[in-house]
Amino acid sequence: MFQLFFFLFGACIGSFLNVVIYRYNTGMSINGRSQCFSCGRQLQWFDMFPIFSFLAFRGRCRTCKSKIAWQYPLVEFITAILFLALFYVDGFSIALPFDLVVFGLLIVMTVYDIRHKIIPDGLVTIFVVVGLLKMLAIFLQTGNFSLLNILAGFIFYIPFYLLWKISDGRWIGLGDGKLAIGIGAFLGFELGLTAIVVGFWTGAIFGVAYLALQKLASSAWFSRTKLGLFFARNSLTMKSELPFAPFLILGILIVFFSGFDLLLIGSFLQ
Repeated sequence: MFQLFFFLFGACIGSFLNVVIYRYNTGMSINGRSQCFSCGRQLQWFDMFPIFSFLAFRGRCRTCKSKIAWQYPLVEFITAILFLALFYVDGFSIALPFDLVVFGLLIVMTVYDIRHKIIPDGLVTIFVVVGLLKMLAIFLQTGNFSLLNILAGFIFYIPFYLLWKISDGRWIGLGDGKLAIGIGAFLGFELGLTAIVVGFWTGAIFGVAYLALQKLASSAWFSRTKLGLFFARNSLTMKSELPFAPFLILGILIVFFSGFDLLLIGSFLQ
């Protein structure tokens, strides 16, 4: 029963996150009624039932029949799965409400960075504050205290800032450094460092794989396929601006749910 609740709760929160993603920094209120982007009709409650409304109306507006972007059901479904997974990991512990808020923020930052290639400072600030509040709540409950974990985010920020400064923003954005502060506040030093390293690994693997597929797409037979046309329209070069926050956030997900710790593995190998 609780599993179903957290799945449905996550789907509903995912619907709200879509509103935040679309309206953030546009001057539009996130409290206003949702409407169709094509015909402007205000949506009824049965138009907005997470995931199921999209399936019931076959991904189209009920009035004008215009297509609805796949982002909306995808964000709802991913949020539902993550909330369910967080319940399995945390149970009803003191960490659960903090983790639910953080992962909701991470979803918004991921999609926002993909769409706009920027990480909003306001969202990062909330991420840092919630991470530190979680650390405080756990300290009050268990008495465990680590100055290194408190300072971790600011330690992580330094190399990001240096890369940004040296490259004049060509190699990495300063927003990624600010995100690293949140990673340290949320995961502490050891797991936070691991998450950042995993983020760099996954970013590098994606970049190399994308460039290889793009090279393949330029061949005569492949260029005529749908995948070939996709790469032709979305070409990537070594100078292309690639959103990095999604890879850092993927690193957070991998480390949070797996407990993967590079420093622990390194000490074991020694």
